[in-house]
Amino acid sequence: MNLQGKTLFITGASRGIGLAIAKRAAADGANIVIVAKTTDVNPKLPGTIYSAAEEVKAAGGQALPLAVDIRDEDAVLAAVAQAVQAFGGIDMLVNNASAISLSDTEHTPMKRYDLMNGVNARGTYLCTQACLPALKQSAAAGHNPHVLSMSPPLSMKPHWFENHTAYTVAKYGMSMCTLGHAGEFRKYGIAVNSLWPRTAIATAALQMSPGVDIGLCRKPEILSDAAYFILTSPSANTGNFYLDDELLASHGVTDLEKYSVTPGTRNFVPDFFVD
Repeated sequence: MNLQGKTLFITGASRGIGLAIAKRAAADGANIVIVAKTTDVNPKLPGTIYSAAEEVKAAGGQALPLAVDIRDEDAVLAAVAQAVQAFGGIDMLVNNASAISLSDTEHTPMKRYDLMNGVNARGTYLCTQACLPALKQSAAAGHNPHVLSMSPPLSMKPHWFENHTAYTVAKYGMSMCTLGHAGEFRKYGIAVNSLWPRTAIATAALQMSPGVDIGLCRKPEILSDAAYFILTSPSANTGNFYLDDELLASHGVTDLEKYSVTPGTRNFVPDFFVD
């Protein structure tokens, strides 16, 4: 099973992990709907929906770049309609867009709280809701539909909350969507899963974060390869919270050296939410 001819609606796909997933699917000849906000070049944060579209085409796929703020319901509904019109449907939704602020309660203004929860939890819910009619049609046509969210396994351990409650609430909101929607959509034949990295991933956004040694991270491609295994699995495979290295190992990929930013690294920067 591969992704040839499948249509993927990917949020936050202008750079980083979202773009890596898009290019991996494009290598099969998939149609990629690039859903992101960036339309103008920013020298500090490379990548726009248009540059991403060119990379997707170069990788072998078709691309539809759409400027969308996923907090805007009308914009999301319009984007879904454009995707269906352009490619005849939507088979996969990848909820990748995310906002982060690792600040404590005293230093998290409500504007920042609203941004994180609006993009992460609400955005994931909204995009899933908006794509659901198309995903149901995909299931009826036997196209093996999937929803995949880049969100962590759920844990009620206080140390994942106490230093950045607002961010944790926002990311766990995405994971709770996976938990709920997996059960809700099972009857339609739509898979809903989450994927999360064990180590920090070298993205342009992370490079702007102080105190993070990018050289001790892994490349986004570890997640795009892991995502590919999920999206090409039967849609009966649902309700899972995958870690990238464990998932790859289950498919026989145990040598992860090619994903290291710095060859030979053994002590990677750990990601959050992985005990």
